Amino acid sequence: MVKMTNSAVHPTVKAPAQEFETEDQDFKPLTREQAQKLREASPSLSPWWVVAGQLAVGVVVACAAWVVTGRPGVAWSALYGALAVVIPAALFVRGLRSQFSSMNAATAAFGFFVWEAIKIAVSVGMLFAAPRLVADLDWLALLIGLVVTLKVYWVALLLRPKRKTD
Repeated sequence: MVKMTNSAVHPTVKAPAQEFETEDQDFKPLTREQAQKLREASPSLSPWWVVAGQLAVGVVVACAAWVVTGRPGVAWSALYGALAVVIPAALFVRGLRSQFSSMNAATAAFGFFVWEAIKIAVSVGMLFAAPRLVADLDWLALLIGLVVTLKVYWVALLLRPKRKTD
């Protein structure tokens, strides 16, 4: 019985080891100038700007709630809903920007999941604490503040710096 390998069956199929060696040979690291041009061509938006935008939108929603209803409790509820997004998001960004989280790819991936879990836990904890912390709590206003503030992620995605083309 004749034993055939992948390359014998189909001559264009490379063995896995050969494929990785070929990819390594084709890889050329960027020079400092090339890396700088790449960064300039596709600028990134700082996550701190997104958090600041969320805070600003939360304050606007709270002010609008106060103007529309004339009740300070509704405004505080809307602001608390916004803070239930902003505070955990700030913790998340701070955690991801730490020196420990950028040591290598595995640490960064693990850090992302840990900080995401912390962000969710803090948000849920803040929502459970809302009745004890906000006088005259209005759940609808809290929910509106929370949802509108969450939508800032989408607005930031749409308004991010555009890729420069030459």
